[in-house]
Amino acid sequence: MENNDVIFGKNAVTEALISGNREINKILISKNIHTDNKIARIKELASERGIVFQFVGREKFQPYDEFNHQGVIAQISPIKYMDLDEFLQTKSHTNSSLVILDGVEDVHNLGAIVRTCVCAGVDGIIIPSRRNVQVNSTVEKTSAGAINHIPIIKVNSLVNAVQTLKDNNWWVIATDASAKDNYYDVKYNDMNFAIIMGAEHAGVSKSLLKQSDFVIKIPMQNSFNSLNVSNALSAIIFEALRQKLTEKRK
Repeated sequence: MENNDVIFGKNAVTEALISGNREINKILISKNIHTDNKIARIKELASERGIVFQFVGREKFQPYDEFNHQGVIAQISPIKYMDLDEFLQTKSHTNSSLVILDGVEDVHNLGAIVRTCVCAGVDGIIIPSRRNVQVNSTVEKTSAGAINHIPIIKVNSLVNAVQTLKDNNWWVIATDASAKDNYYDVKYNDMNFAIIMGAEHAGVSKSLLKQSDFVIKIPMQNSFNSLNVSNALSAIIFEALRQKLTEKRK
């Protein structure tokens, strides 16, 4: 695709067009799909940005039939990762937030996490360059295009990244099923904080648990303790948002 990634799905393509922060080479739309409001919006946005869109036959979509492409594909420049130091220069105010992913393996979980973070107003997501799923077309579609609306920070070492955050007066909060404190016991207001979410099976690594200022859990009923990582993050990050909004009303 000549230095282009491929994204698919109406929402993902629409959000990439709206964000305007990535170069889109071409948009392909299937001749066989009904032109609904979302397709009309894609055509409108593409025309405004001078981006070519073509109506093509089904054969162009066959390589992507395993995905729910919805008859829309865009050739787009790869996502640009942000440097942690650059991020810290732009987010120095109180009550900024980050999510750190330690070994998340499932692309659908990453996409759901990105979508949750954008909806809850999280300022950025840190992922390691190794032993963690990376951003791809499935992540873009699962996030419904939200990947274009939040900085993704890639680092070589999570341990070093956490130490950098602590050196810059960020509080680090790790999640662990055996923690003593519940997630709603932390006062998230009036501090910059980063929440570490662990791998689907292994959890947060011991080295990062030791570095953390708080270790929290989500209390579970009965003996079933297998909440999906994206669902777990949603509970925590929206509790932080609830506290923030409650404080503003006072």
